[in-house]
Amino acid sequence: MKKNIALFGTSADPPTIGHKKILEELSKIYHYTISYVSNNPSKKHKVDISIRSHLLKTLIEDLNNPKILFNQSVSSQWALESIKKCKRIFEFNNIDFVIGSDLIKDIFYWKNFDKITNEVSFLVILREGYPLESNTLRMLETYKVKFKISAIKIPNISSSKFRLNADYSNLPTSLIDIVKKNNLYDSTKLVE
Repeated sequence: MKKNIALFGTSADPPTIGHKKILEELSKIYHYTISYVSNNPSKKHKVDISIRSHLLKTLIEDLNNPKILFNQSVSSQWALESIKKCKRIFEFNNIDFVIGSDLIKDIFYWKNFDKITNEVSFLVILREGYPLESNTLRMLETYKVKFKISAIKIPNISSSKFRLNADYSNLPTSLIDIVKKNNLYDSTKLVE
């Protein structure tokens, strides 16, 4: 029997209760969920990748679920490199690349888009305020992109919303002290 794998890369700046919910729900669907932090080439990150990966690793360790694996060594800013590293390390070929509905329209412009679509299927997680537009669905079909739309319901929170309002209730409990003690998202420490 083939094992189905979810590959969940995220910029996690910081990881929120939304990330936690996604990981928990993926573990109910997939044999394994492999997660890592990457630098998204189209985003400006507030905190260095080494700190963000420590936060995600802490969250995953706190979940204490053997089906959720943190592996920063698969990280790359380029999806194809992360996919190939994952296949090499774990020797899995049946991989669903997890992506939010806010980003799915961007895949057509990704480096090596044509190769990525040959390597994986996409699992699209719907995010409030980012419906899957009919234009995007047509393009997915036109380019013969293998995809599924997830039924996972996630809280209406994002890392960028957290950075705007610093509402600590939107962070997993295991991360609150780390973020506060290190003033990681304290806007007063920004220097112009």
